[in-house]
Amino acid sequence: MEEQSLYISKTGAVATIVLNRPQKRNAFTLDMWIGLTAILDQLEADDETKIVVIRGVDDTAFAAGADISEFLTHRSSAEKAKAYNDRSMEAVDRLHRFPKPTIAMIQKYAVGGGLDIALSCDFRFSTGDGIFAITPAKLGIVYNLTSTKRLVDLVGPSKAKEILYTANALDAAEAYRIGLIDHLYEKDEIMEKTYEFAQLLTERSQVSLRGTKQMVQAILDGHTEEDERIARMVLQSFDSDDYKEGVQAFLEKRKPHFR
Repeated sequence: MEEQSLYISKTGAVATIVLNRPQKRNAFTLDMWIGLTAILDQLEADDETKIVVIRGVDDTAFAAGADISEFLTHRSSAEKAKAYNDRSMEAVDRLHRFPKPTIAMIQKYAVGGGLDIALSCDFRFSTGDGIFAITPAKLGIVYNLTSTKRLVDLVGPSKAKEILYTANALDAAEAYRIGLIDHLYEKDEIMEKTYEFAQLLTERSQVSLRGTKQMVQAILDGHTEEDERIARMVLQSFDSDDYKEGVQAFLEKRKPHFR
């Protein structure tokens, strides 16, 4: 992987994955896709980390997708494209299924694979100058099913088709209106607001947060009834230290202190 094209910055229980290729608007190379998977594995194993934020190194871009200059080598045939796609999809799906809460902090460009990264997070916060697009229709590529589903889940089928058919860019106001992003902030406040929200989540029960994330994902995956795994997760929460602390704090009329 390019030196420091991705790196982790930590403050307490909040870890930040920093996209650090500003000269290319943080466009992802193949090595960066591989590196993202490795970083997510590292952060999942880190018990200290409760919340993960993903952002660009500065305010010039979140991520402008995949680095198209690599396509003539890494995607020059169907066979090579499959190898590349497998790596990129592994990283995006790893993020989508990541067990801890995730926030995409978007400044300027979130395009193509960059927007796919943002869609794979639990939340998307953007500045007013955010620019959003998915552009396979300009490249002759058919967008993959799992990424298309994430888009449809957020904005509905008709708006997803419009975004993909036209490959037109959306401004932040339109992205917020259709539900593509969750919160819209001024440029000088997005950093504070993002990490304020992340800190709030660190103070909540991680048993509840991670269980809720699994529950919502099960619904998005088409489950309409609790299977054995989900039912067990619900019942096991009553044996958790978080449950004991939450009940005790309520009875003592104090703020709970979850681990």
